[in-house]
Amino acid sequence: MIEYRIEADTAGMRLDKHLRKRLPNVPVSHLFKMIRTKKVRVNGKRAQPEQLLSEGDVLTIRGDEQQLVGAERPKVDPPPPPVDPSRLVILREDDWLMAVDKPSGMAVHTGSGITGGTLVDYVRAYLGPKAVRNDFAASPAHRLDRETSGVILVAKRRPAMVHFTEVFTHGLSRKRYLTLVKGKMPRDSGVIDLPLAEHQQTAESKARRGVNMQAAVTRWKVVKQSGEAALLSCAIETGRTHQIRRHLAAIGHPVAGDKKYGDFAFNRDVRARWGLKRLFLHAERIEFPHPEGGAKVAVEAPLAAELRDVLKRAALVP
Repeated sequence: MIEYRIEADTAGMRLDKHLRKRLPNVPVSHLFKMIRTKKVRVNGKRAQPEQLLSEGDVLTIRGDEQQLVGAERPKVDPPPPPVDPSRLVILREDDWLMAVDKPSGMAVHTGSGITGGTLVDYVRAYLGPKAVRNDFAASPAHRLDRETSGVILVAKRRPAMVHFTEVFTHGLSRKRYLTLVKGKMPRDSGVIDLPLAEHQQTAESKARRGVNMQAAVTRWKVVKQSGEAALLSCAIETGRTHQIRRHLAAIGHPVAGDKKYGDFAFNRDVRARWGLKRLFLHAERIEFPHPEGGAKVAVEAPLAAELRDVLKRAALVP
């Protein structure tokens, strides 16, 4: 029989996932059979595969320990990512998290057409052997578009990631962005309450139930206004894909430099006159409760130098 307590860095993991990591030589089908036949118990009670483990839980696994554990699989460390971690701009770091100033053009994760040089690569290269802790690899706790710059949070421990999932799911954080948009705003501030189509809805889902519209709310405030453009401060109450870009385009004030939702003629004009070569959207500030104790933390990322230069040329320096 195997019996042990769940440590803090394992808290928040599903039981079935934990067992697969703890007993890698046991077939997954047999692990589920052990759970189903009550050979796996949490705090002496019948366990469920999907239940989340908590710090201090006592996990009991009935069976021959030598057969269950078996020969240890040799650990093969992955090759270090081909990136220079000195390029990483760290705004805050402690044992639980990192707040990083992501530059425009850097993808957060690998994806379609993106194979390396991501924020994940830089963070794990910077942390080195400390990037993985009790089978949890340091990972971004939320997302920023590839062309958006600014502050992004990275969870260094599993309990931190569990905490941030709750924070962002239940709207317990505050995010503020700076953006340059086309045209003169009709007033000093406003709210865009406009549902947006689910960005990654499958064709099968659309055919079966139509386009899935998701609630989305963006609050904006004019920081500086000229006759042809405005510098806005935006706060989002929801976190839909490309929300600020889609919302501002919908009310006729697209973000400068936006190749997907923007105004082509306006983008060409501001590139020629003000030297804007990227999307003008910057995650300036985030407030959130800290994973350890819940104290409020605020982190800010200064506006990138190339965007400050654009504002000077446009006479929109706040």
